[in-house]
Amino acid sequence: MRSIFPSAAVTSRKYALVSSLRAQGFGVGSFETGQPGANDLFLVADGEGITAPARTVVIGCEGRQVTPSRDGTPARISFTAEDAAVGNGFARALIGGPEMPTAADPESLALLALAERVAAADITVLINGPTGTGKEVLARAIHNGSARKDKPFIAINCAALPESMLEALLFGHQKGAFTGASSGGDGFFRAANGGTILLDEIAEMPLQLQAKLLRVLQEREVVPLGASVPQPIDVRVIACANRDLHAEVAAGRFRADLYYRLAVFPLATKPLADRPHDIPALAATLILRHAGNRTLIPWPSHAAIEQLMHHDWPGNVRELENVIQRALLFCGGDTIEANHIVFDRPVSLTFQRSVPMASILPAAVVAPTEPETRGSPDTLGNIVQMSEFAAIRETLKACNGSRIETAKRLGISERTLRYRLAKAREQGDDIGSVHNWAASA
Repeated sequence: MRSIFPSAAVTSRKYALVSSLRAQGFGVGSFETGQPGANDLFLVADGEGITAPARTVVIGCEGRQVTPSRDGTPARISFTAEDAAVGNGFARALIGGPEMPTAADPESLALLALAERVAAADITVLINGPTGTGKEVLARAIHNGSARKDKPFIAINCAALPESMLEALLFGHQKGAFTGASSGGDGFFRAANGGTILLDEIAEMPLQLQAKLLRVLQEREVVPLGASVPQPIDVRVIACANRDLHAEVAAGRFRADLYYRLAVFPLATKPLADRPHDIPALAATLILRHAGNRTLIPWPSHAAIEQLMHHDWPGNVRELENVIQRALLFCGGDTIEANHIVFDRPVSLTFQRSVPMASILPAAVVAPTEPETRGSPDTLGNIVQMSEFAAIRETLKACNGSRIETAKRLGISERTLRYRLAKAREQGDDIGSVHNWAASA
């Protein structure tokens, strides 16, 4: 992982940010003890000199704003202590990239630290956890932190591949091994040679194939379908499961010997609702990932973050990603408000937060109320459409009626904007007329 070189001013003013980055695995360098490498980043305070703009993040302490690096310009972010939960998330995403694991909750940080140690050991890993909790992201982090990082990382979903073809796809085949095999194939294991192979949803693998996988792990060689001579491989195996493999073994659906061969070092990811400190940081990361080429990166308000915190997240991070993409569509300005947050279903009344909101958001902005009961007179589609029209109207007004600028701010094409305006007119809402947006000013 790249190192960061914060200036003395950044270290003094944003010590919590620097400490958070160190906890997530970034090396924190000092000009007094070493020199930056070609891929290392500089963190400087607003107003300080910049020597390598493309590798610099300028950090301010006033207002709230985030601007990614574009065309060799430095990335910029500014936030106050009140916005630190989201601001630190934006800063981490700017520095490490939106695909890097995001963590702010103590247990998530501990898991990343453990994964970093596991990465260096080059042993087989089993990651267990609910769907959508970041198991593949953790597996990629292990690969990227290992000596195999420059070799292939191949992720296979065992549940998504046809059972009849799974053996040939994993271990390879020779020409004529089965009907339609007009040529040979290496298979995923040999394609990943020297690198890492991720076997996702390993519990879905048929028992017969489990026996063959066990032999591959024991002997470190594969026998392609239709061949008689084994082929040696050098592959690190990471397996993921969203079901309890102990229970699968007890039920006879998973081989006990394969389980113990895979679980050399078991790791577990937790549901998003059980790690609430991650929610603001993940929201910031996902906003950057899906903001596209917007000139303004929207910042979630305290009310929006509080609404996210109240949700019980049955779909975990995947559900959060859906909610953030909707919010970006509805938000026409520089702030994601609470009314831009639309869930797939109402908040569960039985859900209780595991930590008080005041430990994440400033006390001044935390309402000491329980999640309110929501009725459902409208379908999700109707709610989405009404919010979408409101966002377009708001953005048109902010852009003085310019459809080109409106489309750019919303991150959509002009053609898509014209379609949305026509759809609104069909429903009696002429939001595209100059009189309409001017009258509401």
